[in-house]
Order: sequence, then C-alpha cells, then structure tokens
Amino acid sequence: MDLSEEMKIIKRGISEIISEEELEKKLINSKKTKKPLRVKQGFDPSAPDIHLGHTVGLRKLRHFQDLGHEVYFLIGDFTGMIGDPSGQSAMRKQLTPEEVKKNAETYKEQVFKILNPDKTIVEFNSHWLGKLSFVEVIQLCAKYTVARMLERDDFAHRFQEKKPIGIHEFLYPLMQGYDSVALKADVELGGTDQKFNLLVGRELQREYQQEPQVIITMPIIAGTDGVEKMSKSLGNYIGIKEPPFDMYGKIMSIPDKLILTYFELLTDVSTEDLAQIEQDLTDNRLSPLDIKKRLAKEIVKMYHGYTKANEAEQHFRKVFQEKENPENIENLLIPASDLKDNRLWIVKLLKMTKLFKSNGEIIRLIEQGGVRINNQKIRETNLDVEINEGDILRVGKLYFYRLKIV
Repeated sequence: MDLSEEMKIIKRGISEIISEEELEKKLINSKKTKKPLRVKQGFDPSAPDIHLGHTVGLRKLRHFQDLGHEVYFLIGDFTGMIGDPSGQSAMRKQLTPEEVKKNAETYKEQVFKILNPDKTIVEFNSHWLGKLSFVEVIQLCAKYTVARMLERDDFAHRFQEKKPIGIHEFLYPLMQGYDSVALKADVELGGTDQKFNLLVGRELQREYQQEPQVIITMPIIAGTDGVEKMSKSLGNYIGIKEPPFDMYGKIMSIPDKLILTYFELLTDVSTEDLAQIEQDLTDNRLSPLDIKKRLAKEIVKMYHGYTKANEAEQHFRKVFQEKENPENIENLLIPASDLKDNRLWIVKLLKMTKLFKSNGEIIRLIEQGGVRINNQKIRETNLDVEINEGDILRVGKLYFYRLKIV
C-alpha cells in the first residue's frame, strides 16, 4: 500500500493531525527500517463500561494495527486516581485504587471487541509513574510552567471565576505527557478535548531528547440526546456490552442529524458508500428511518454478530413499528408479601426492575408517559396499581417485563 492510501485510511474521521508532514515522514521511515510505529492512546478507568464514544479512538487504533503498526492500549490506573481535568468546570472526585483496578479489568475484557489482541500491548501507567521518586516528580514539574498550564481553557476559566484548582490537577497533563516519554510513542491519539495534554507529551519528549510524537485528535460524538458528549453519567450513552435489542433501540433513538457522523466514526462503511448515504438523505431517496435501521444493524453486527443484529432488527419492527409485545419477555418477580389487596405502589414496582438509581428518576418517567401496563399509560405517581399474574409492564421504549407473583 502506498503512502497516499495509508494517509487516506488514517485521516478518515479525524479532527486534526499535528503535524501531517511529520506523520508522513514517520510512515516512510517505518517502511524503510521495517520498524512499526508505536501508537498509543490512554484511557482512564473512570467508569466500568466502554461506550461507542470511546470506540472512535479505538477504531482508529485498529486502523493503525491493520497498517502493520504497534498499538499500546494504555490504562491510566495511576492518572485515574487524579482525574483528568480536561473540559471540567470543577475539581473531579478522585477514584480509589480499588475502583480504578476494578474498572481497568473490565476495560481489558471489552477492548478486544475492536482491537486485534495479537497486535495490542496493554500497559498500565502505574508501572512507571508509581516508581517515580519525589525528586523525579520535581524534575518533571520543572519542565513546564504555571503560565503554560493557565493557557489551557478549562484552567483559565476556573482561575478567572475563582474556582479551586488543585495542584494535583496540574500534574495530570505532565503525567500523561510522561507516558509518551516512557513508551517512546511515535503517535498519540485522543479526543479534541485532549489536545493540550497531547501537546504536553510532545514538549516533554523534546525535553527528554526524544523525537516528538505526532498527535491525532478525534471528534467527540454526541450521545443519544444529540447535544451532550456521550457519557454514562448523563445517561445518553450506548455501551458496547449492552444487549443487542437495547443497542439497536438506542441507535434508532438518535436524532437524524447524527446519522452521518455515526456512520463515519462508528462503522466500516466505505467512503463511497458514505457519500451515497449522504446523497440518499439529501435527495429524500431513502427516509432517515430506513437509513438509521441500516446504521443500527451495522453497529449491532460489529459487537454481537450477524444473527443477533437480524434478531434485533426484527424485534424493533415488531415492538416499535407493529406495536406488538416482544416474544421473549423477562419475568419480574413480585413477592406476594409486598402486595396489599393485590396492589402495589407504582414507584415501588418500577424500583424492582433495578433500572433506576432513585425514586426521582421513576417519577419523572411516569410524568413523561414512559410507563405502561398492558399498553395503558400510567400517569399518576401515587397510584397503587393492581397486580395480575401475566400483566406486561413496559418501561420506557426498550424494557418489557411480565409480572409474576411469588
């Protein structure tokens, strides 16, 4: 494959390369020396699940693997205990070592749905950051200035608004930059919100007499609400471990404006196919609903296989278009001792599904008309509903339960 073809693959869906010329030189040199580039991306294990937002970078790492390069999937178990201040308007809650370790293990299980395990080196940055002496930390800090740190938008805003900035937060970009030094990275990937941290890596490599890494920033995709960055804390995420029916349904719920972005960043459709999809949308040859069905099927197929993707498609058609109940419905076991005159408070019933963290969430869903029993909407939050064996409870658009008294 020639250089132009390699660059075409690498440049698909990216936001920025610093610098493109340097990357081309590294690729040419890699071919000459037959030495693969060392490409890294770091992930702080701040939550246990990887969602589609994370896969934007992971898929680009896979592109590098397919081009013959060496990928370092770096788990920031040490930096995760600080918390990345990127894009934060307030100080992050620090994770405990136990939380970090637990989340890191689940990351390792999930990433190989995308990355080639035979071509992936999993590293933990505690292996080198945890061994730095206090003297070495001081020497590291001496390589960067407070003025440079305050050039960063989120720090600058917090400083101007007199919001606290912890000294440990200044250490975060230095430690992420030191990861690149420790791994002798040729290329580092990250979201657009990581640009400052990635540039620090380039500067530190120069300080340690290494050739600076090329940085590639990736777009940050919006979640199912179409507004905010995909995030588990905002509830607008689609996890790659989610059941096929849930994943398919959530993708079908995204706003139409996200269709092309999701196709480009989350699927393997060709650039020619992508152009055709855009034309079909523009000319109204196909409806957004039909195109979204293809998108949902493509993504579910990637993480669950062709058979499950077909089943999810049929499930969606039956439940959401033909308004029928799904074939396989989970039983919701209700202790007879909880019933009074065969009735139960609707909030308590919904709490039994374990879908909610608080009664407030349940009450909001009821008020929005998102709860049905036997296809009848429940609107009253104080209602004691009659419980009959075999009744069908529908929660939101995706979840169905058959009531069973035990």
